[in-house]
Amino acid sequence: MSGRRIFPVLAAFTAVALGAALTAGCSKPSPGPKEKPAGTAPVRGEAAPSASAPFWVDPDSDAARQVRTWEKQGRTEDAGILRRISARPVADWPSGDDPAPEIRSAVRAAARTGHSVLLVAYNIPHRDCGAYSAGGAADAAVYRSWIGEFAAAIGKAPATVVLEPDALPHIADGCTPAENHDERFTLLSEAVGTLGKLPHTKVYLDAGNADWINDPAKMAGPLRRAGIGRADGFALNVANFQTDATARSYGARLSALLDGAHFVIDTSRNGNGPLPGDRAEAWCNPPGRALGTPPTTRTGDDGLDAYLWIKRPGDSDGTCRGGPSAGTWWPDYALGLARRAKS
Repeated sequence: MSGRRIFPVLAAFTAVALGAALTAGCSKPSPGPKEKPAGTAPVRGEAAPSASAPFWVDPDSDAARQVRTWEKQGRTEDAGILRRISARPVADWPSGDDPAPEIRSAVRAAARTGHSVLLVAYNIPHRDCGAYSAGGAADAAVYRSWIGEFAAAIGKAPATVVLEPDALPHIADGCTPAENHDERFTLLSEAVGTLGKLPHTKVYLDAGNADWINDPAKMAGPLRRAGIGRADGFALNVANFQTDATARSYGARLSALLDGAHFVIDTSRNGNGPLPGDRAEAWCNPPGRALGTPPTTRTGDDGLDAYLWIKRPGDSDGTCRGGPSAGTWWPDYALGLARRAKS
């Protein structure tokens, strides 16, 4: 594990990031993910992130727009509760055939505040084994083009990228057919290289969660083949509900198998832990969950780089338990997460 960069002092990069955002080119790669609707990204403004997180807060996020709508409707109490989401940095999941416009827009806005962007690359071919978030690039060539435009749009701006949630765990659990394994390892390794060449970008390969692949040794091999040695580390608990303690313990065990690789944990919805009992689709819009630890790089653990909100709290996991399609904003679910939050 190289551990090649720490989180940068972002203000020094503001002018560089803005210039890179304005000059990055774009082309037309493959159909993108479903996490957010395709189309031109909205004009971005400015908002102050939480003091302990260096990441940009989108003032025009779904949560922020919902707060404004409820304030106009006189739902001031609900609006105040939902600010527990809207006032904190959450990841962007660039969508559509061309990820560049959305990324450049976020980079420009983050540069005005001197903060970093948090992004998820989620467009691997044969994504999600055909389940709720099925899709992804049509083939390897299209994916290479897509990830190239993704990287070009970041340019010299400070950024953190979580690379392809579920892609490696779906190899480890046997869901992804064996004939697609070599291509997936190659594409992920190339993506680590493409993003890793950027001067101020940190890259974390997704490694699932402790409840999914409970033996970390089963994840170590796939992570090595996917280029973990050239990445900044791995990401845990993306879109899941495992507690901080469970994720930290699993991360430490996996790190020990990977030469001390660092990691980040998604705490967006783990405030009440996972749904109790052996429940069907416990990962999909489970009731009674809560926001977890707010995003921060102050973890008190040298191997744990950050607690992040990678899954956008309030976005549906899929059409289960009455939810809308995967990645669609669900205000009632978001309000429940925020209302039950402990901080």
